Amino acid sequence: MFIQTEATPNPATLKFLPGKEVLASGTADFRDADSAREASPLAGRLFDISGVTGVFFGYDFVTVTKDGPDWQHLKPAILGAIMEHFMSGQPVMGSGAQAAADDGEKTAEFFDQADAEIVLTIKELLDTRVRPAVAQDGGDITFRGYEKGTVFLHMKGACAGCPSSTATLKHGIQNLLRHFVPEVQQVEQI
Repeated sequence: MFIQTEATPNPATLKFLPGKEVLASGTADFRDADSAREASPLAGRLFDISGVTGVFFGYDFVTVTKDGPDWQHLKPAILGAIMEHFMSGQPVMGSGAQAAADDGEKTAEFFDQADAEIVLTIKELLDTRVRPAVAQDGGDITFRGYEKGTVFLHMKGACAGCPSSTATLKHGIQNLLRHFVPEVQQVEQI
């Protein structure tokens, strides 16, 4: 098994591509060892490595966020854990964990029903133009709400805590949404 690694705009996060499907649909973001161990055998394994502070799963990638040690010291252990996991045949997520995570994301949205058409356009733009680009950097961005001209988004994976995430939000995504949806005045991260 050959696992590729890619740098992300966030120096504390690396993207690992195992050459296999990681999650068939949706994403999973873990920021603490306890919730990771409960939901995912792979995330639990990765959190067992000293210095790992975040794990994010996309369709065909795993991003790992660190605190402390250099990547040259952590990378071999992370590669080994990912390889061991996929060779073991265990599922990436425990039973029902992914469905619960997806349901939680969907119920967290807020907007006035009068703005439903605007929200639909915003979501379509996010899904077709923003999310594929953000996924290439090892992260994800999801719609959370729309209120009085402000779009609220949640950044995950490599994007969470990335030094360039504010620029991505304010200059990239905000400008894109304003161009296609004149009602949008600003974009905020939650």
